[in-house]
Amino acid sequence: MRELSLNILDIAENSISAGASLIDISLILRDKRLSVNIRDNGRGMSREFLKTVTDPFTTSRTTRKVGVGIPFFKMAAEMTGGSFDIESTVGEGTLTSAVFITDSVDFIPLGDIGETVGTLIMHAPLISFSLKIDVNGKIYEFDTMEIKDVLGEDVPIDNPEVIDFIKNTINENFYNINGGSIL
Repeated sequence: MRELSLNILDIAENSISAGASLIDISLILRDKRLSVNIRDNGRGMSREFLKTVTDPFTTSRTTRKVGVGIPFFKMAAEMTGGSFDIESTVGEGTLTSAVFITDSVDFIPLGDIGETVGTLIMHAPLISFSLKIDVNGKIYEFDTMEIKDVLGEDVPIDNPEVIDFIKNTINENFYNINGGSIL
């Protein structure tokens, strides 16, 4: 994939397919290290499946015989000199973590994280999504539960105007706390 935000989208879509009601995404930038974590409370994976999940020929999908999202995410992190880890417990959920070295020639751009979160909300408006962006201690947090509380029952969170507001707010805040850069 050409942007990390697309990897994040793919992994969060896996969480949705796993029946998650809560998906937490965090981006932590410290110097030249970007940590990306996606945690869900979905079905989780068995130990046997977890051992093979980074193999592109392992997938739980019935529509195709390959699953490249997690293997690509792992490869993208490791190509920068970073690392990848995935932990999962059946009935509790999954944590997918990757560290990217941002000054590596192999680092792919983060991409449009606002668009990614907006797309996830449009696809699954009943799920609670949270996003934490931490750039050297400057923190921006977003939570769909807070937005839903403000909107009340009259305006759905997947309303196109609300989605545009969410996308723009996320990107603007990331830009501001990262000193005028989105990576």
